[in-house]
Amino acid sequence: SRRQRQMCIRDRHYPAGWYLRNPPESSHTPFSDEGAVIFVKLRQMSSSEDRHVAIDTYDSANWQRVVDRDVCPLYSSESSINNSEQVSLQRLQVDEVLFTDDLLAQTLVGGAELLVVKGSLIEGDQTYLKDSWIRMPVGTLTTIKAGATGATIYIKTGHLAQIIGADVEGLDVL
Repeated sequence: SRRQRQMCIRDRHYPAGWYLRNPPESSHTPFSDEGAVIFVKLRQMSSSEDRHVAIDTYDSANWQRVVDRDVCPLYSSESSINNSEQVSLQRLQVDEVLFTDDLLAQTLVGGAELLVVKGSLIEGDQTYLKDSWIRMPVGTLTTIKAGATGATIYIKTGHLAQIIGADVEGLDVL
């Protein structure tokens, strides 16, 4: 069950499916009595961020229909749309193409990172199964679609333009 594998931080228990985002310089010691698999992305926040985020992604109230896709928004920076960080979980139907026009524009300008949470993604002859990690540099243009059982993905866009050496000056956005 979902509660059998939970992560604990101090006196708070987080069953499977929680998205946690802790500010830089915060201090915590996660543990689990039963054992748990967690995805950790260090240094994902700017030094100016001070907000702790905790979202239960199993709660349907945290999901919304965006065009024809179920999306669980996890984080959005407050900068302009062309240089903003967007983090979400997205559910793709069988053969559904990941990058819509808006998402494609964000990826071209700011890059993207993907984690396959459930199902699979297909890019040409390459299949990415559950737990696969994909990093798409600024300017990447590719067609990725959901596999035979669909896919649930963690996707973070718009943050790679800040990496030293990323040249986005001459990039045309659709």
